[in-house]
Amino acid sequence: MKHSIKKIFDNLITLLIISTLASGFVALIIFGQNSSYSKIDNLLNQKAIITTLTKLQKEDLELALIQFNGKSTQLLHETEKLRSIYKYDYLGQYLLNNSEEYFSDLDSLSTLTTAFNEKANLYYKKEKKDEDIRKKNLQVAYYTLINQIDKILLKEISYNREKFYLFEKASIFAFMIILFTTFWYRKKLRQIHKDILFLYSVEQNKKDYVIFSEEVDAIFLRMKRKPTTSDNPTMIDPVTEINNNKGLINSYAEKKGMKESNFTAVTIFEVDNFSKANRAFPQDFTQAILKKIAFTMTLHEQATDVIARTDYNQFTLVFSRATKEQLFKDMDVIRQSISEIKFKSTDKDSVQITVTGGMAIKTNHIGLEEAIRQAKEVLAYAKSTGYNKISQLSDLAHKHF
Repeated sequence: MKHSIKKIFDNLITLLIISTLASGFVALIIFGQNSSYSKIDNLLNQKAIITTLTKLQKEDLELALIQFNGKSTQLLHETEKLRSIYKYDYLGQYLLNNSEEYFSDLDSLSTLTTAFNEKANLYYKKEKKDEDIRKKNLQVAYYTLINQIDKILLKEISYNREKFYLFEKASIFAFMIILFTTFWYRKKLRQIHKDILFLYSVEQNKKDYVIFSEEVDAIFLRMKRKPTTSDNPTMIDPVTEINNNKGLINSYAEKKGMKESNFTAVTIFEVDNFSKANRAFPQDFTQAILKKIAFTMTLHEQATDVIARTDYNQFTLVFSRATKEQLFKDMDVIRQSISEIKFKSTDKDSVQITVTGGMAIKTNHIGLEEAIRQAKEVLAYAKSTGYNKISQLSDLAHKHF
């Protein structure tokens, strides 16, 4: 079984994108940890400020009140800073979903901080009356506020533990993807490189070499194919420079042995509203259209395929692919590609050309002529149901039910 280079690179790109996303997630966790450390530093700083506010010297009350006003204002500012820090905690917001709990704790902290400041303000007044009661109230407010800060710190540790689990899993996942990509695709890329060297080599000692990739195999088959058809003018359509009817039969006979176990389909495309009896354009412009259509079809040609202009406005394609679905898909891509071409007529108007196709699968027990006859029958059915479309033999079968 041959491997597709395109598929290998598509899968490689997908894996690289996945590993990049996983690495980005790890980076996001690391970045989020900075905000977590900022929260912890903030809370520890608040504890230090609160402790300072309970130990101001009352001997000089005016100085104590000045220090109190500065520290209490700083304390409230630190609480508000915790709110702004949280906007950088993406994991907490979107994965742990702890926003509501976090801001509820901050609201409680803000309320307790205000209550503590009020109790401290009352304690540092000049009056001596009820000083013991005011001191006791300050101590209660102090311990309540400290307990709230400790509660938030413990929750932050719990959040960090959950983030670490995510960090650990994402890191392992990213490492495994990168490791797999490195070893698995290193082997495949080496095989592709060997295929390229095989094509490049002019030595004759590699006859037993087994080609790894589909594309290189197709190129090699094309290099090996006999040049009789392309070199014989009687087998070439003079307008489009692709096969004519005779060239179709000859090319098919040459390539029949290259098709391996693939499915083969005969598809006949007819240019819509374009016939000998309906010549809407000058001859030069008509020939330019036919050349462009033929060129578009050859862009999808592989080494085992045959493309021919078999009538004034008809093209016959004999393609081989791994599956029937891929055959129909490729035919439909050709149809769409032709419909997207914009032709400029002699009067500078844009002209859109479309084709309608009939496709028949050629089995081993029927000849090429019979497959062409079936494709023409399917084409006639397709034209009776509309234009710019492709019908299959199965569509014709449904017609009779």
